[in-house]
Amino acid sequence: MSSSVEGIYRNGRVELTEQLTDVEEGIRVIVTFMKTNEINLASQEINQAQAEILRGNLATFADDWDSPEMSIYDNYDAAKTNLEAG
Repeated sequence: MSSSVEGIYRNGRVELTEQLTDVEEGIRVIVTFMKTNEINLASQEINQAQAEILRGNLATFADDWDSPEMSIYDNYDAAKTNLEAG
């Protein structure tokens, strides 16, 4: 059996973007890391018009999101653990 599923690498783990129900526990996998700045809109069930609307709606947050203070969210889990431990 061979299946393909997209995932995202975060904090040393691969998070799958969809739940697989027909895969046995402990099965071997091959992970390929791809560098891309493009988002496959079709895989997210978003068309070009919807993407333009989303981009416009989210543009108001860009200045806040790109501010240096927001870097804490780059590794949120570690920062949260440090706050709880301290």
